[in-house]
Amino acid sequence: MALVLVLAVFIGLSLGLLGGGGSILTVPLLTYVAGMEPKEAIAASLFVVGATSAVSVLSHARLGNVQWRTGLIFGASSMAGAFLGGLLGGRIPGVILMVAFAVMMIATALAMLRGRKERQSDGVRALPLGKILLEGLVVGLVTGLVGAGGGFLVVPALALLGGLSMPVAVGTSLLVIAMKSFAGLAGYLTTVTLDWPVVLSVTGVALVGALLGARLTRVVPEKALRKGFGVFVLVMGVFVLSQELPALF
Repeated sequence: MALVLVLAVFIGLSLGLLGGGGSILTVPLLTYVAGMEPKEAIAASLFVVGATSAVSVLSHARLGNVQWRTGLIFGASSMAGAFLGGLLGGRIPGVILMVAFAVMMIATALAMLRGRKERQSDGVRALPLGKILLEGLVVGLVTGLVGAGGGFLVVPALALLGGLSMPVAVGTSLLVIAMKSFAGLAGYLTTVTLDWPVVLSVTGVALVGALLGARLTRVVPEKALRKGFGVFVLVMGVFVLSQELPALF
């Protein structure tokens, strides 16, 4: 448990610095270190990441990096998809969920390593409402189903569709992640029971990391951090896939 809590700091750091990556760390941590079943780990990660993101939003908002209108529109559609994903995920075999999670990790890592163009917009132009609602629904469905794919899908979507600068996209993504994580959790809780003392302990430590991560956004080069984290996520994704594929076949 001590190791779980030490590693939980990095969950918050990832969310605070990059606006995503929390579930990428949380699900393997709870599955392979804390010993939870895959469905329980995914549901628990939705709570940990949701609570951590909600607190991180406040830190980013004080820096002026949250566009509330955009986040609430995107988040509302994501909540519907996440709740549906949580309902479906609770009825799918755990090994299939973990394989899907590993594939999401690898795709996320490749996207991070490839990088993305930074937008110079101040983020105030109007959203193409139909596209942002559809994007939010799809991202929410993926997040609710496998407990991952939150920030690293939301941040590029906000930058591309909403024209947000990277700092504002990161801050706004945390609002979206909080909303859809709790919606996905609600879906999972219809079929899954959580060990709340463990979940709350991990959440508390992750919150400390998130507050630190939000402060570090001013001094840590985002590009270098993204590349290093991308390599780590890629290695973790391959590891999870190697653990789960034999059981699948």
